Amino acid sequence: MIVADTDVLIDFLTGTDPGASDVARFLEQGDLWITAVSRFELLCGVRSKKQERLIQQLLRAIPTLPLDEPAADTAATIRKELTAKGTDIGMADSLIAGMVLEHSAALLTRNRRHFGKVAGLRLT
Repeated sequence: MIVADTDVLIDFLTGTDPGASDVARFLEQGDLWITAVSRFELLCGVRSKKQERLIQQLLRAIPTLPLDEPAADTAATIRKELTAKGTDIGMADSLIAGMVLEHSAALLTRNRRHFGKVAGLRLT
């Protein structure tokens, strides 16, 4: 299972590579998921009716991982550990990392600066 971060989904919507090509490849393979957090971020960023249509079309094509109790607990642990080290990655990225780890998935992202700090998180 590959989980797409918000940044590569935006790349896909704007046709910006390498994110757009990566998302397209995993979409074709039927192995791409999105987190509820990235879904929220995409929907909050809608600036036009056309953009909303494109985002809704994309969201219909990708299953969404819910934020459940185990993922929330893992995310909280990630956030506390990183904050204690002085390397906080923020609430949204902590939640995404927790969800990806709980589903033993890999994260497709360009944000290696944040997600590279999370122990055990596989990045694509």
